[in-house]
Order: sequence, then structure tokens, then C-alpha cells
Amino acid sequence: MIITVAERFLEECLQRLQSRIEVSYDSSIPEHQEALRALWNASFPEEELRDLISEQWKEMGWQGKDPSTDFRGGGFISLENLLFFARNYPKSFQDLLRKQEGDRALWEYPFAVAGVNITFMLIQMLDLEAVKPRSMAGAIFLKFLSENESAFDLLYCITFKLMDNQWLAMHASYMDFNTVMKSTRRQLERELLLEDVSRLEDLPSYSLLTR
Repeated sequence: MIITVAERFLEECLQRLQSRIEVSYDSSIPEHQEALRALWNASFPEEELRDLISEQWKEMGWQGKDPSTDFRGGGFISLENLLFFARNYPKSFQDLLRKQEGDRALWEYPFAVAGVNITFMLIQMLDLEAVKPRSMAGAIFLKFLSENESAFDLLYCITFKLMDNQWLAMHASYMDFNTVMKSTRRQLERELLLEDVSRLEDLPSYSLLTR
């Protein structure tokens, strides 16, 4: 069987993404510490982080004062996703972080933990831990990945904004989070299967993002 250059390139793109997915967050690695500090600075530029383990993290929606305990579900890539979102779509990122849009619930979803959940959901939905994705959404995503190495990070931003949109439309509260996530996944799968979508920027939900 002859593998074309395009197929080889696609394989390499997928392997690089899978290598990122396999990295666990490790608080002893300086690069991981720096990424966490960078996330704080991008989120709250006006407020200095006193320590990597601090009560301040709760302001961002981490469950405790040490975010590393919340990264278990999504690994280091979930931190990279949040950082990509903060740097590339700061307006949307800040709107979601500070819950600035819409009629909000008294008991809102925790922003950062929701982000880790979105990373995990996308990995499952796109079947990215398989040698080659078997799901239709995963196969379509591979095409986007071959054209844009940051496709997973971009899809993450779109999904986060879509999730918040669904949250508001459903007048959801904290206990509804799993229901909202399922609804978000169904909507995203529908959009990925649309005929006129040839790149991620064509997804209807991409229009929800603002820089």
C-alpha cells in the first residue's frame, strides 16, 4: 500500500496532537509552571499572583488553591487550550471568565473546570486517542488539522463559546452542567457535518467568537 505525501503529513499532524494529549500536567516541570503563571497573567493582568498554590485561583473557577489537581481529566493540553483562548480571543475569554454576557444563574459553572471538561469532551468526541479516529466528526476534524496545526485549540475556543451560548439559552444552573455539555456536543457534531464547512472558521458557532 502506497502512502501519499498528504497522508503522511496528516499522520504526523495527528501524532503531534496525540503527543500533546498524552502529557500530564506536572507541577515540578518549569515549563508547566510558567504556562500556569502565563494563564493567570492573561486572565487577571491587573492582579499579581502571589503563589502557584493560592486561594486566588478560585477566582478563575478552579476547585481549590492548587489548579494542578483539576488538570487530571484533561492533562497539560487543557492548560494550553485555555492559554490559546486567552491569547487569541481575549474579548470572548474575558466575557466568559467574568460571566459578562446574558442573564446569569445564581449558581454558575466554574470557568476553569468547565474548560478542562471541554478539552476532555473534544478528545472523546473526535476519537483522538485511537490510532486513527473512527467517528465521522473525528475524520472531518483530521482534514482541518492537516490545514491548521492549531485546529484543536481553535475548535476548543469555538466549543467553549458555544457551551456558554447553550447554557444561557437553557437558563441552566450548576446542576445542569452535564446536560449542557451533551447538548453542546450534539450541536458541534451537527455543525461539523454541514456540507458547506470546509474549515473551522465556516462553523456557524465560530461567529460567536470575538477577539
